[in-house]
Amino acid sequence: MLAIIGGSGWSDTTLFKPQARREFLSRYGNCSAPVQFGHLQRGNRQSDELCYLPRHGAGHRLPPHKINYRANVDALAQAGASSVIALNAVGVCHTRWLPGELVLPDQVIDYSWGREHSFVDALEDFSAHIDFTEPLQSEWRARLLAAAARAGTTLHEGGTYACMQGPRFETAAEVRKLRRDGCDLVGMTLMPEASLCRERGIDYLSICLIVNPAAGVGDASLSLPGIRAALERATEAVRQLLAEALLLPG
Repeated sequence: MLAIIGGSGWSDTTLFKPQARREFLSRYGNCSAPVQFGHLQRGNRQSDELCYLPRHGAGHRLPPHKINYRANVDALAQAGASSVIALNAVGVCHTRWLPGELVLPDQVIDYSWGREHSFVDALEDFSAHIDFTEPLQSEWRARLLAAAARAGTTLHEGGTYACMQGPRFETAAEVRKLRRDGCDLVGMTLMPEASLCRERGIDYLSICLIVNPAAGVGDASLSLPGIRAALERATEAVRQLLAEALLLPG
């Protein structure tokens, strides 16, 4: 089953039609919200059944560093998820890509701290050391790129995501460092979500929604109205992309 993890600006009210909600008990604590089951739907077309989890909880109440990523991933594993498409709002560290556009990153550098990063509490053998060389591998990558081409959606392929602690935005000096480190995007939620999915044997792919130039990039200063406007454009692009990729013929 495919699971979608929703981030900032995403709700289940447009395409996703939940038919059931289920709370999963986890030894890692409470997940952000009950897992929803249903279909993406538009007109007389709908997807296969999938599940959906809002990462920040109902009402977007959980900041990035307070999300119980272990409980969330454990709940999705219990729900039968074999693949995850995660939606992540990001800033862009250069001027080649623009707010409102989408990116499929292929690498991540984790700068976060203090988060529970693993299900492993004790080492028994080398199986606990997962291969994370290619952190964002998924059969959905090619399918989403093909869907973007059909739909005329701007979807940049590749790039490195810098996962910062949040919830504050970065300083200009921090963004200059991220560029020197080879980062293209900066966000707050991809890790440890991606590595936890790898530990559970769940393929993980992120669709990044560019909502602002990162601090010090270009001439514009950070603007919440500008971020909201770019998020709306990118969210609509994600809806179109997922509809093209997931909806079955009517």
